[in-house]
Amino acid sequence: MAVAGQFYPASPEKLRAQLDEYFQEAAKIDTDQTLRALIAPHAGYVFSGKVAAAAFKQIPPGKKYKTVFVLASSHRYSFNGASVYTRGNYETPLGEIQVNTTVAKKLQAASSVFTEHSDSHNYEHSLEVQLPFLQYRLGNEFSLVPIILGTHSASHCKKLAEALRPYFTANNLFIISSDFSHFPACNDAISTDLLTADAICTNNADELLKTLEANKKKAISNLDTSLCGWTSVLSLLYLTQNSKFDYRKLAYQNSGDNALYGDRERVVGYYAIGIYERPVFRISKTEQVEILQWTRNAIARFLGKKITEAKTKKSRILETKAGVFVSIYINNELRGCIGGFAGEKTLREMISTHAVSAANDNRFNPVEPFELENMSLEVSVLTPLKKIHSIDEFQLGKHGIYIKSGFNSGTFLPQVAEKTGWSKEEFLGRCAKDKAGIGWEGWKTAELYTYEVAIVKEV
Repeated sequence: MAVAGQFYPASPEKLRAQLDEYFQEAAKIDTDQTLRALIAPHAGYVFSGKVAAAAFKQIPPGKKYKTVFVLASSHRYSFNGASVYTRGNYETPLGEIQVNTTVAKKLQAASSVFTEHSDSHNYEHSLEVQLPFLQYRLGNEFSLVPIILGTHSASHCKKLAEALRPYFTANNLFIISSDFSHFPACNDAISTDLLTADAICTNNADELLKTLEANKKKAISNLDTSLCGWTSVLSLLYLTQNSKFDYRKLAYQNSGDNALYGDRERVVGYYAIGIYERPVFRISKTEQVEILQWTRNAIARFLGKKITEAKTKKSRILETKAGVFVSIYINNELRGCIGGFAGEKTLREMISTHAVSAANDNRFNPVEPFELENMSLEVSVLTPLKKIHSIDEFQLGKHGIYIKSGFNSGTFLPQVAEKTGWSKEEFLGRCAKDKAGIGWEGWKTAELYTYEVAIVKEV
């Protein structure tokens, strides 16, 4: 322990009492997404403890993690790369924490980004102050991989992310230690910290770097930095960008909010941010039956057929906001395929509209009432569009593509790749030429978006 009695109470009883108070005030958000990482402040608890508790409160009660990785930027030493501790354990007033030296040594051996700089761990408050919060939430039933970043290089952060990627799994938790703006006036801190937090929440490393540079160019009075642990946060973004993660702002304060000790003319900002993995897009068997029944009934109603609603328990699937494509087959031959992307309409509304349109797809003969008994359906439920900046982010067979250039646009569902056997270049070229009408090479200068699909079909 280096900062017990300074940044937080040295007495176990007083420390636990203080944590009790902070956690009682903190709120836990309601989500079915899996927590994968937290960004939490590292100042003295009287200033940032409430915000830190808002982060650590998101750890599910009773959760068991294989390993907790803590990334903290060095305040005392500057050195290339990062230092992972391999020589013993960490201790706080709440007890000893086992360091996972096996993983630590594997990291050290696997990448040159790790350097031998164990002294950087001895007095680093930004890592130490996170540990009592972890102990309060998890007990001492977890192993720790403590990493201190001495680097000021984005390229080193990228290498660190690559080394940590095999460990960035749902069985492990990552804690990223960082305060936000240092020493501007309160109102300047609030506006600057929001810009920085919003950049982080884009899940884009380049966006964060651009925002930090823009903050610096504003020449805000007394602003020393807008993110002191920027290398730790940047390393996390290199781990998560281009993947299914949502960043959520959980709480904000700055040191000026402390009525007893705060100086509103010279503050430090603190954000708590949770990083959540989006659930795999799945539709249950019961929900599939409900979707197909609603689609078939929408077409039958349009064609003047009497509908008998099945008396089954209804789920909430049709109230979900999602895009949809409806494909109609008569005697196994395609007779219509029409759809649209997610907006503010529910799946129920989308199906009602596009099922009728598919029955009148002008590329085919309209579906007739007598053909209903030979009709089979395929309903593709679409996730929201995600803009991509490189075709390396597009996976053939997994993603659908939406190409937009001015007023021209076109899309192919992911299953088109499976049915045609096209390469990635053919898939994009044909979509650009045949669907968007911008020529075979048009996708290279157009806006590109991907989406995923859950396919529901009658067999």
